[in-house]
Amino acid sequence: MGLAMPLLSDEEIARAIDGLPGWARDGETLAASFRRKDWRDAVAFVNEIGDEAERRDHHPDVCITGYRTVTLRLTTHSQGGVTQRDVNLATWISEAADR
Repeated sequence: MGLAMPLLSDEEIARAIDGLPGWARDGETLAASFRRKDWRDAVAFVNEIGDEAERRDHHPDVCITGYRTVTLRLTTHSQGGVTQRDVNLATWISEAADR
């Protein structure tokens, strides 16, 4: 398991979101939805995220709706809110979505 990280302050979360288009704070999570080309592209995107999440030992909540919209929620459960681990993975996900 990864090293514990402190919770980010409201200001730190707001600054992080400013640099992450499409991401928003939703309670104690960071959330974003990505519209993919089709069902297969949505599943491939989730699988790519899954591989990276395993590598980082940090797993988002994932939902595919409408056959091509992937919605993700990130939180550090052990800390009870948003940490830098969530921001780091959100950044990676956004970059992967643009590839």
